[in-house]
Amino acid sequence: MPARPPAQSINQRWCQSSEIREQKSRIAKFTLDITQVIHNYMVVDNLGTTFAALSDPTRRAMIERLSHGPASVHGLTEPFALSQQMISKHIAYLVRARIVIKTKRGRESVCTLRPEAIKTVSDWAISYRRFWEESFDKLDVVVNQMKKEEARDDRKHG
Repeated sequence: MPARPPAQSINQRWCQSSEIREQKSRIAKFTLDITQVIHNYMVVDNLGTTFAALSDPTRRAMIERLSHGPASVHGLTEPFALSQQMISKHIAYLVRARIVIKTKRGRESVCTLRPEAIKTVSDWAISYRRFWEESFDKLDVVVNQMKKEEARDDRKHG
C-alpha cells in the first residue's frame, strides 16, 4: 500500500493556492501581452499585404480600372493577355489584401474597389512625406547659409 502524503496545514494550503493565483495572474498578463503583440503585428501585416498586392503591375492596372467603378471578373480579364485562371488569382490576391470586394450577382462575379485600403497606404506614405519635406527644408536652410558664408568669404578675399 502506498504511503500517504503528510497532512498539510491550512496555512500551507493557503500559501499554495496563493502561489497558484499568482501564477494564473502571470499567465493572464502574458496572454494579454501576446495578444497586444499579435494585434500590432497584424496591423503591420495588413499594410505589408497591401503593399505586396500593389507590387504587381497587373493588379495595379486592375485597381486603376476599378477606380472608375465596379467591374465584372470578365470585364477585368479583357485588357490582359492572361488566362482566366491567372486573372482569378490576381483578384483573389486583391481580395485577400482587402483592396477589392468580390460579390456574386447571379452567375456573374463583380469586383468593387475598397478605397479605405488605398487610404491606409496613402496615410502611411504621407507621414514619411512630411518627414522628408521637413528634412529637405532643413537642408535648404543649411545650404543657403553655406552659400551666404561662401559669398562673404569671396568678397573678403576677392
